[in-house]
Amino acid sequence: MTITLDGHELTIEKLVQVARKNEKISIHPDAMKRIKKCRDLLEEKIEKKEILYGVNTGIGELSEVVLTQEQVEKYQKYLIYSHAAGYGKPFPAETVRAAILSRINCHCHGHSGLRPVVVETLKEMLNKGVTPVMCEKGSVGACGDLSPMAQMALVPMGEGEAFYKGERLPAKEAMEKAGIPILVYEARDGLATINGSNVITGLGALEIFDAHRWIKNSEIAAAMTLEVLNANMKAYDERLPKVRGYPGGIETSENIRRITEGSELLAQKGKKVQDAYSLRSTPQVIGAARDALKWARYMIEIELNGAADNPTFFPEEDLALTGANFQGTPLAFALELLGMAITTVCVLSERRTNRLMNPHLSAGLPAFLTKGAGMFSGLMLSQYTAGALICENRILSHPAATGSIPAAADQEDFVSMGMTTALKTQQIIDNAQAVLGIELMAGAQALDLRKPLKPSKGVQAAYEVVREYVAHLEEDRPLYDDINKLKDVVESGEILEAVEKAVGSLK
Repeated sequence: MTITLDGHELTIEKLVQVARKNEKISIHPDAMKRIKKCRDLLEEKIEKKEILYGVNTGIGELSEVVLTQEQVEKYQKYLIYSHAAGYGKPFPAETVRAAILSRINCHCHGHSGLRPVVVETLKEMLNKGVTPVMCEKGSVGACGDLSPMAQMALVPMGEGEAFYKGERLPAKEAMEKAGIPILVYEARDGLATINGSNVITGLGALEIFDAHRWIKNSEIAAAMTLEVLNANMKAYDERLPKVRGYPGGIETSENIRRITEGSELLAQKGKKVQDAYSLRSTPQVIGAARDALKWARYMIEIELNGAADNPTFFPEEDLALTGANFQGTPLAFALELLGMAITTVCVLSERRTNRLMNPHLSAGLPAFLTKGAGMFSGLMLSQYTAGALICENRILSHPAATGSIPAAADQEDFVSMGMTTALKTQQIIDNAQAVLGIELMAGAQALDLRKPLKPSKGVQAAYEVVREYVAHLEEDRPLYDDINKLKDVVESGEILEAVEKAVGSLK
């Protein structure tokens, strides 16, 4: 089903369909009318020889340099050349596609001033699978993601490189094979193509999507551990989070009650009057992460549907305003909070894993979940790995958004560093998938040791997926392959899908 862009209705879920599943897009006719109307205004102003930033002036510290008409015609090409100054390995195709989609939706507002043919070309690149090679590093998240977006903007010119049907090709060859005509940028076209924080936005949107699934997986892992440790489930009574009032806490508590319903393990006697924090604080901690995620989603979806450009044109008022709508700080703050939230939930997971391993805390389970402790070390070292990943995530949670380094001879003397935030948040999420995989591996081992008592339907569904990929640990074996497999399984959503099939959709 084709997704129609109009500047206002783009959600994270629609972006994922385009970025990861190659869904086709179209541009609403009303949006194309707005784009054309704005371009008409710009051309009138050019004819009147009005001074317009980035159209007939330089940019940054060079904004006071007024260009001749002959220079205006060449300037957009040189602008793209000079800004394609990134470093590092290429972004994954899904990130590039998300960035292009975000930029097209920005143009749909009709405030950017570029020609409609540029927007149509970007649309065709998405629909026909031409994916520009864009280096991961070099954006400071102000004036937009200039370095990577400039690499993107080379491709419609037939320059730079692009991936097409699995090959990395010169852009001209990729465009020819896809049947997309090459452009010559005219006044404003180049700057309008790159002048927004759209790589941060696209990558951030994918991270929001993955983080929501990860949070639900963290509740599944918690439920499994709660069952094998015979937790006191009074901490999950629906009245507790309701009287405090945080929506995320209410949702987490409800999800865990649904997952654990009917568990024979939780029907045992011998419960503690009050469990340790790592067992009874889950609604409060994961719930807080849920509420953080909602705010991050709110901020990213505003950007997905906003007009972020400079200058910004208002055709109805015959007006062009220069400002800083490209500034990445709103996105950086959202993704900093998301990374911090996920890291905190990881700490909770590792503490539960520790309780499964420690015979003084594990309600009768053997040390390190092995019957041959002494001769065997069991899952001891998997907790080390979780600890190492959490240490790394804590370092990555240090904010980049406070780390401005001035650019452009101090004309651009405050920048967001939002790309650094987005990249480190991506690494936090990647590490976090492995942390949950380790807890689920330990939980499954503990379930085997609790037989013949049966878990709930939800936990049983998760257990069965784990056992498809990782066998019970009877004797010690290398664990790195098991951990890596389970990380991928958690990330894929397979465990979540199985649990939701068993107990219904989680919030």
